[in-house]
Amino acid sequence: MTGRPTIADIARRAGVSKGAVSYALNGRPGVSAATRERVRAIAAELGWSANTAARTLSGARVDTVGLAVARPARTLGLEPFFMGFVSGIEGLLAGRSVGLLLQVVPDHQAEVAAYRRWWAGRRVDGVIVIDLFDTDPRIPALRELGLPFVVVGDSREDTGVTCVWSDETAAMAQVMDYLAALGHRRIARVCGVPAFRHTAQRTAAFRAAADRLGLGEVLTQGDYTGEDSARATRLLLARSDRDRPTAIVYDSDVMAVAGLGVAAEMGIDVPGQLSVVSWDDSTLCRLTHPPLTALTRDASGYGRHAATRLLAVVEGAPPAAYEDAPHELCIRGSTAPCRS
Repeated sequence: MTGRPTIADIARRAGVSKGAVSYALNGRPGVSAATRERVRAIAAELGWSANTAARTLSGARVDTVGLAVARPARTLGLEPFFMGFVSGIEGLLAGRSVGLLLQVVPDHQAEVAAYRRWWAGRRVDGVIVIDLFDTDPRIPALRELGLPFVVVGDSREDTGVTCVWSDETAAMAQVMDYLAALGHRRIARVCGVPAFRHTAQRTAAFRAAADRLGLGEVLTQGDYTGEDSARATRLLLARSDRDRPTAIVYDSDVMAVAGLGVAAEMGIDVPGQLSVVSWDDSTLCRLTHPPLTALTRDASGYGRHAATRLLAVVEGAPPAAYEDAPHELCIRGSTAPCRS
């Protein structure tokens, strides 16, 4: 079944008339208790919502878009990029008198379930999908529902999908070329969630640049928490002088700040003995000592771009891929020529 469920869908599944379904769902006499229970169970399974049925059948806009986030809630409030991204969405939507329905969910299965509820209950006109996986169950589910959506991330290979993306490969090459020019030959990377498509793209670009430049490289996987980044950094910096990296690239500002703290804890001078680069810039990067060299981009602008494209899709715009503004490398005090 595609689109929002109707009384006809429930009647077909239950093997009864539409009138019987109406009686059962509205608590009216005329159907047996067993039929009533069967109809209600099928309605719940299909995600039919009685209190919004009129709007569902009319097809009227509700002027609300959805954003479900499958990340731990404790990490989202600490991540400046995400907060800037959401503020950009909110700012664009507010100017168009459109609301944002934001929900934190534990995983993709729960995210898809939220989409089904929202679409069945006519609570949203479309959704923004973030943190794309290489094999992502949300895309076919959204297509099956017929729910308008925009993917944030490089989804150019997915036919018929509108996406807003940034060039992770070019940004990583920019960082690696810069560190190599400073004389660094042992470069490590502490990355975010490996399953994310943008993480995989950065990893491939990191390794390709290391091969191209003849550099030694070490990849340490983790998540976007400061705790996990600190753990990974301690393991890297506990190596012998011969094997210890002279530069580390972190996948977020929170991770880089945590890594900077570990270097200070272990008596390793930044940037004298270790250069540190953060992916994504924020106030955090400018307040540390030394301030962090970072790949910077307009997170709020990225959110506005995604929201703009979603509203166009809701209006019937054909699918297309839109590249966002490129990252820029902002040089600050956490990087210097390698002394080893």
